[in-house]
Amino acid sequence: MNFTVTVQPSGRQFEVARDEVMLPAAIRQGIGLPYGCKDGACGSCKSRLLEGRVIHGAHQLKALSAEEEAAGLILSCCATPQTDCVVESRQVTAADQFPVLKMPTRVISITRAADDVAVLRLQLPANQPFQYHAGQYVDFLLRDGARRSYSMATAPSLAQGAIELHIRHMPGGRFTDHVFGAMKEKEILRMEGPFGSFWLREDSARPVVLLASGTGFAPIKALIEQMEVKGLTRPAVLYWGARRAADLYLRDWAEAAAARLPWLRFVPVLSEPDADWSGRTGLVHQAVMADLPDLSGHQVYACGAPVMVQSAQRDFVAACGLPEEEFFADAFTSEADKVAGA
Repeated sequence: MNFTVTVQPSGRQFEVARDEVMLPAAIRQGIGLPYGCKDGACGSCKSRLLEGRVIHGAHQLKALSAEEEAAGLILSCCATPQTDCVVESRQVTAADQFPVLKMPTRVISITRAADDVAVLRLQLPANQPFQYHAGQYVDFLLRDGARRSYSMATAPSLAQGAIELHIRHMPGGRFTDHVFGAMKEKEILRMEGPFGSFWLREDSARPVVLLASGTGFAPIKALIEQMEVKGLTRPAVLYWGARRAADLYLRDWAEAAAARLPWLRFVPVLSEPDADWSGRTGLVHQAVMADLPDLSGHQVYACGAPVMVQSAQRDFVAACGLPEEEFFADAFTSEADKVAGA
């Protein structure tokens, strides 16, 4: 027996088998429900249940408070429908959905942007057009069936048959150990995508806050490139948070973009600065709040560690008046983070 899930306001629908979790069913059928970690840790997949009933195990509700659950919020990555359901997820759009494809990709180059960050360039198949929105990501399919997700760091119109990914080394990680160790140029990888609902809403004229931590800068870079290519001139400010200056691995790129584009400002923020750092310090989302105490007229695009994304969403809405539907996020949790959390 299947249940039907309807997503509002887009009106899109998908089928969920009995005892199946909502999110993987949506992804399989090309419905772009937002998500990050896929196991209840980050909260990126929060949606409002308007009709119907779902269950999810109490051990999975890491990112959903009892108050939120009582108010009708669910985590689609953990929720198993028990009836037909209607959920509200304003990040799902009815148009411009690109097909999810599985394909081989060839390594063009691997360069070190920092001691623990590699910029990986991959050649796409010439006979299989790959379309995506700036800000989306792909999954690499490992031999044991595991997946690893990374965002494209290139606007689609600039890709020219290749995509760029920013990969941080996680010691002990099966994929990142290979990237930083045995991976060679011309190696063939298997990937699937595009996934995610983290893309620029070009129909809005609101000023934009671009908020990144660590390699969450990758999809933000693609968004900036997309704005430049499309000739968009909405005021935008990029806040990039890191521990040390060396972690701002493409700082030169960000500074050059801000110098070239009159509508873009760049604010780097360090949480553990060296003595010679003269820029902003502290938590990156708090730097946004100090500069922009009123976000009621803005859109925010945030990508990075779940704790940063969660804190930004909570505080921007509660303290700065940001409308909930104007916060778009892509939180990512590494396998090492999941193990540590468990």
